[in-house]
Amino acid sequence: MSKLYITTTQNVPLFFTPASVGERMLGYLIDMIVKISYTISMYYLLKYLHIWDRLLSHIDNWNVITIYLILYAPVIFYTLVSESLMEGRTIGKLLVKTRVVKIDGYQASFTDYFTRWIFRLVDIDMGFIPGILSMLFSKHTQRLGDLAAGTAVVSEKSKYNLSHTILADIDDGYQPYFTRRQMLLFSDNDMRIIKENAVTAAEVGNTLLVEKLTEKIEEVIEVKNEFPSQEIFISKVIQDYNYYTGE
Repeated sequence: MSKLYITTTQNVPLFFTPASVGERMLGYLIDMIVKISYTISMYYLLKYLHIWDRLLSHIDNWNVITIYLILYAPVIFYTLVSESLMEGRTIGKLLVKTRVVKIDGYQASFTDYFTRWIFRLVDIDMGFIPGILSMLFSKHTQRLGDLAAGTAVVSEKSKYNLSHTILADIDDGYQPYFTRRQMLLFSDNDMRIIKENAVTAAEVGNTLLVEKLTEKIEEVIEVKNEFPSQEIFISKVIQDYNYYTGE
């Protein structure tokens, strides 16, 4: 599977692994279970409270349709609202460890999520065929909604835990090397991506990626690396960022 090249808001070139078709389908299935659970729960709740029968016996057909739409609104807008509030995730994506990102490196906006959502009418509601074909033949397993919105669904799974990364736990006596101003030039998302790619580069021996990360970090904070290695430099940057943002 091809890597997704993204340049962050601080011009750091990094890579993501696009979510597989299987991961995307599993996330969709979990979300469907959530929606069906809500629908069944609402039906039996209204039936148990005898609200449904009383409503239907006193209103005309147009009002019945209106009530159906109101009750079904959480299902209709579930994906749009979830991705907007959870930074590109739904419950299914959260459990499968995938999320929606912009392929240009910027945070996806409500407009992007809305574009993806409206294209579900073609990608999913027309029998899944357009969406599946698009994911199979697009470069980053993008469905038509992703192509229209300039987004992709990427995997957040990590093969390594904290003990395998370049980071160590920050203790109470930790002393930062860089200034707060320098570290806060980065966003949380920038730093998370830097860490993930630094770990990947260390594991596969990608010295070019480590060098590029170092160069871009130096450019952002306007400080040259004076540490014995680029890996230590990157590690110190991440640790200092965690120190300042965790205060």
